Amino acid sequence: MKKVCMIVQNPMVKGGIAAVVNGYRGSQLESDFNIIYVESYKDGGKFIKLLKAITSYFKFANVLLFNKPDLVHIHSSFGPSFYRKIPFIYMASWFNIPIINHIHGADFYEFFVNASKKKKKLIKKVYGKCDKLIALSEEWKEHLTKIVPASKITVVENYSILHEKDFQERINRPCNNKVLFLGELGQRKGCYDIPLVAKLVAEKVPNVKFVLCGSGSEIDEKKIKELSKEKKISNNIQFPGWVRGKEKNKELCEADVFFLPSYNEGMPMSILDAMGYGLPIVSSNVGGIPKIVHNGENGFCCNAGDVTSMASGIITLLMDEKKRKEAALNSINIVKKGYSLDAHIELLESIYREEIE
Repeated sequence: MKKVCMIVQNPMVKGGIAAVVNGYRGSQLESDFNIIYVESYKDGGKFIKLLKAITSYFKFANVLLFNKPDLVHIHSSFGPSFYRKIPFIYMASWFNIPIINHIHGADFYEFFVNASKKKKKLIKKVYGKCDKLIALSEEWKEHLTKIVPASKITVVENYSILHEKDFQERINRPCNNKVLFLGELGQRKGCYDIPLVAKLVAEKVPNVKFVLCGSGSEIDEKKIKELSKEKKISNNIQFPGWVRGKEKNKELCEADVFFLPSYNEGMPMSILDAMGYGLPIVSSNVGGIPKIVHNGENGFCCNAGDVTSMASGIITLLMDEKKRKEAALNSINIVKKGYSLDAHIELLESIYREEIE
């Protein structure tokens, strides 16, 4: 059995990368390949993060020397994640082991387009050492061609896991008027727009509840709560914090609409998760989102920052039971047709075999 060393985050890390990798654990991928996980990051203070990174470099060196993997699959992002992955890429290249760099980053312009000449040179050098880059959408593949040739980039979209029993229970119960957000509470995710959207929705649906499950910097969380008070909408917005496991399942089951007003995205796992539960979606149209949120079919896809259109979409889905149920069913069908975990793993395995051979 061929060996693949996968550079990952700790399973309990908040965010999409950990969510993607957690789906691999116990899956067909582990039956077809010997996956050796090396954790390079965990949530915590600077010292904890630094210690985790340093420890992971030693563990990776040990894997290279004694396990002798046939392939290295690195999950990376932009910002600090890019720099943390450089030692893995260089070490693997010294051993002439094929490298797949699975890029989950969202803000390409900040990372590369607006970068200094020195940083651009470094990015091109590091990415150039990789045999294959995985992009989350065709749009992101186009961005990455500014760094490496298109022939080195393959699109592997994220996946969803179906929860049809929960879907059936939702469409047979009354509407809770609950709008769910899952993710980082910050400006990039459009969270500064949520209080105004909530205010507009509450004018038509007074008992609406916007449930913002996630966490952000102290500054961001404070700003969002201040905006909620300014708009006099605090009673309609809840902040349960980051949820996972049974708590996350409960929130997804109780919600009626999923909302993600991001300004930058790749292929957000949060939307795909929600679609697997049969939730209608209201979102911005950035990154790969239009591939999974079909405007007027399984929800509404609006321009980033267009709070009026977003509010209108949410109001329609909450007040029109027929449209809400149709959109919910369409979310399930979109997942079934092209975003299953099995299809994702099948494509990933074909890339593995191509690079190993």
